[in-house]
Amino acid sequence: MSRAYREAPPSPISRAPMPAATNPPKNEDLHGNAPDSAPVALVLVDMINDLEFEGGAELEEAAIAAAERIAALKRKAKALRIPVIYANDNFGRWRSDFREVVEHVLGDGVRGRRLAELLRPERDDYFVLKPKHSAFYATTLDTLLDYLGPRRLIVTGITGDVCVLFTASDAHMRDFHLHVPADCVASIAPEHTRDALEYMERVLRVDTTPSTELDLARLVDDSRAEGEG
Repeated sequence: MSRAYREAPPSPISRAPMPAATNPPKNEDLHGNAPDSAPVALVLVDMINDLEFEGGAELEEAAIAAAERIAALKRKAKALRIPVIYANDNFGRWRSDFREVVEHVLGDGVRGRRLAELLRPERDDYFVLKPKHSAFYATTLDTLLDYLGPRRLIVTGITGDVCVLFTASDAHMRDFHLHVPADCVASIAPEHTRDALEYMERVLRVDTTPSTELDLARLVDDSRAEGEG
């Protein structure tokens, strides 16, 4: 006798709920490459510079004066464990690294040698090589600052009306509190520096208090308080 069979509907398969996808925890020190953490950072724009360009001779005296002030400011910053970042042009030498840039300025008989003597980078300083005017454009500066954690930047360097101005503008758009000490920047013509500083004060809300009057310890304390608020 034939018997008709009807397949029973498959029993439902119980599945454990999938855990929500989570990102791995953020590495706190960029895998050892950014071990410092500070509410303030000091940025030196193009101060390791051969000055071998049109206008370099006119810039030299003012750049050296700015370098002397920056060197003193850097010493105070390091005493307070404020990280120092060199944001430097690589002079179009895309196969060079920052060490080669420093060696070039110190050893090739260029006009800007005194700048490198005054501001020779130390082992615990940071650096980024930049292809354009701003220290932020197409560089790793954003990533570095994200790990270092500052909300306040002190921007120094040359020239005040170009690379310093462009860097300050990009920092302003990233909501950093900004200081550009008036005695720590230089341009080919003094009026260019003056106009740039006035523009930064008016539009970017930059504090241009000279380095000799800048209370770094208070900036650190104020920045920490802002971060906790």
